[in-house]
Amino acid sequence: MKYFGGCDVGSTYTKAVILDENGKMVADTTIKSKINSAESAKIAMEEVLGKVGLKSSEELDYLIGTGYGRNKVPFADENISEISCHAMGVHVTDPSVKAIIDIGGQDVKGISVDTDGTVKNFAMNDKCAAGTGRFYEAMARSFEMSLPEFSKLSLSAKNVIPITAQCTVFAESEVITLVGEGKPMNEIAAGIQMAVAKRCFVMAKKAGATDSITLTGGCAKNDGLKQAIEHVLKLKVIDLPIDPQLMGALGAAEFARQKGLAQA
Repeated sequence: MKYFGGCDVGSTYTKAVILDENGKMVADTTIKSKINSAESAKIAMEEVLGKVGLKSSEELDYLIGTGYGRNKVPFADENISEISCHAMGVHVTDPSVKAIIDIGGQDVKGISVDTDGTVKNFAMNDKCAAGTGRFYEAMARSFEMSLPEFSKLSLSAKNVIPITAQCTVFAESEVITLVGEGKPMNEIAAGIQMAVAKRCFVMAKKAGATDSITLTGGCAKNDGLKQAIEHVLKLKVIDLPIDPQLMGALGAAEFARQKGLAQA
């Protein structure tokens, strides 16, 4: 059996996936990224290779690096942008999905997927951390909660307290003030989720979303955000059957499989 790998070195988490020659995902792992991208890639690949019983990445027929640190995957045969890899990952998971919002640790992307899994169009917000994984980490800190706890907090809110600040630093300050004033925490959380959903509006339009969209990246696991996006964008959010945080690594592994088999 031949094996193919994808390693997605993100700013917050590093993910790795191994596919067999038939395109079946046989192993995956997600670790917290280190300061050194090459070290992150090495640790993630060692973990995922061990799950398949392989000792080295040299035993893979082809390996592709992607993500924020894609140029620092020392054992990759080549690297491909995370935009292309997220599109391909979603395509092999659910070919019916044609529009993606990818919310990573430091940026937000809107991606339109063609019928073969390639990118038709994309838009990217990389000027500000508002609405990214780093933003949500800051918000959870303000509430003295874990990220999973915070992601569900807004679901019980009957009203929404608007968050007006667009900047992560100012938004955190605004939230701390509201909490200090004794405002309902679930309603503040609902305001945060609505603010992020509104920031996704332009990305969704540029991704060509008409009636549905899917979310990728770690923030795709945020139930409050999914609800807010459906409310603000008037789009159905499609849940993927595979961990949405793995889409970049999965797409990289699929590209590796295609390229490896083509060379055989």
